[in-house]
Amino acid sequence: MITIRNEKPSDAAARETLLDQAYGLSRFAKPSEKIRRGRLAADGLSIVATDNGRVVGTVRLWHVDAGEGVRALLLGPLAVHPDYRRQGLGAALMQRAIRNARLRGHKAVLLVGDAEYYGRFGFSAAKTEKLAMPVACPAHRLLALELVDGALNRAAGTITATGKLIPSRAHRLAAKAAGALQPATLRPVSHAA
Repeated sequence: MITIRNEKPSDAAARETLLDQAYGLSRFAKPSEKIRRGRLAADGLSIVATDNGRVVGTVRLWHVDAGEGVRALLLGPLAVHPDYRRQGLGAALMQRAIRNARLRGHKAVLLVGDAEYYGRFGFSAAKTEKLAMPVACPAHRLLALELVDGALNRAAGTITATGKLIPSRAHRLAAKAAGALQPATLRPVSHAA
């Protein structure tokens, strides 16, 4: 039986395996990956589909700025195990992700993808003409859905990550900024009395 629920920490390895199956190593070169890399997904917006406990689908959303002071979410990647495709599971994950984002008070969702597929959920390029990804991305694939009318009226410029850094990276960056990551000076230690 298929269950759609919020992701648990114990799902992470299975999710990554599924993403490798769905996209291969090319997923690390995708335009959205530059924004996601080193960041945590938005709280409560990592969703999985399971079949008897096995992760067979995933979608996550990430905090971004769509221009000066224009908060939004970036959706992706969406992946469904090959054995479960063409059964409506991707659509169910999308609907849950949009619903959860709306319930959490978010105002807009962006993604890079196929307009024909994502158009059925209300996504279009109509509000993204003044936006750009940090790396090259065909303009017709940068799509948006306003959860609140007018949320992207001022959206312009390069989309940037605003989500929380993965803790280990956050600590390294903070330490580096504070000068704490200077090369260590090793001194011999004598154990002789």
